[in-house]
Amino acid sequence: MEVQAQSLLFNRIARVEATAAPLVALASDYPAATSVAPHSHPRDQLLHALSGVVHVRTAQGSWVVPPDCALWIPAGCVHAVEMAGPVQMRSAYLRPGAAGQAADRPRVLAMNDLARALIVELGRIAEAEAPDPRAEMLAGLLIAEISRLEEQPLALPLPQDPRLLRLCRAFLEAPSARLSLKDWAARAAMSRRSLTRRFRAETGLSPEGWRQQACVLCALPRLVAGMPVTSIALDLGYDSPAAFATMFRRHLGQSPRDWRRETRL
Repeated sequence: MEVQAQSLLFNRIARVEATAAPLVALASDYPAATSVAPHSHPRDQLLHALSGVVHVRTAQGSWVVPPDCALWIPAGCVHAVEMAGPVQMRSAYLRPGAAGQAADRPRVLAMNDLARALIVELGRIAEAEAPDPRAEMLAGLLIAEISRLEEQPLALPLPQDPRLLRLCRAFLEAPSARLSLKDWAARAAMSRRSLTRRFRAETGLSPEGWRQQACVLCALPRLVAGMPVTSIALDLGYDSPAAFATMFRRHLGQSPRDWRRETRL
């Protein structure tokens, strides 16, 4: 699916850059397991999935975008995209700085009903052949609304220190709640205190908090795919589904089953 998705992407970027409008919205649907190779674009992007879960990776970290959220991707940010399940994607491309969002890194934003309705309608208008005089007004309203969207804790920043980065990448390959801080410190040839201090300075999270967040982000595509919660919990190294659900609820405010039910609505 990657070659076809890449071709679609280049066509989209060319279409966006052919217009002088401050905001251009586009609608795209992708089959399950579609991936888009690392790329960037000269405009800021608000990426929203009406259905399915999108996983975006950059050199700075990973971001997971469920259907009730959107991802803000600054202009020039190189990112790769993977679709968990079929994805109905609606994106708005804006002139850099138009929406007042910071350009230092991507951010997961909670979509409200108005922003969602606007991006869907603007995507529909973009696909229509006849011009719609409402487009400019709707685009202006969406630009104003983006600045009101709240950031969500669905990011996984990566440290720059090579020792810590190796630990994080290995964990993402095989996440396990059974891995202790003592194990990590030994693998990095650091004391636990030094590792914790350095890790927090580079990511803003404690090693334990980072690992828990990594487990949450690894679990989301599996939940969307219909994998049983018990299987997910055991695969991620939790002693029981209850222990996994407690951790999940602490991070996202609801149980894995409730999150999956809302995502499928």
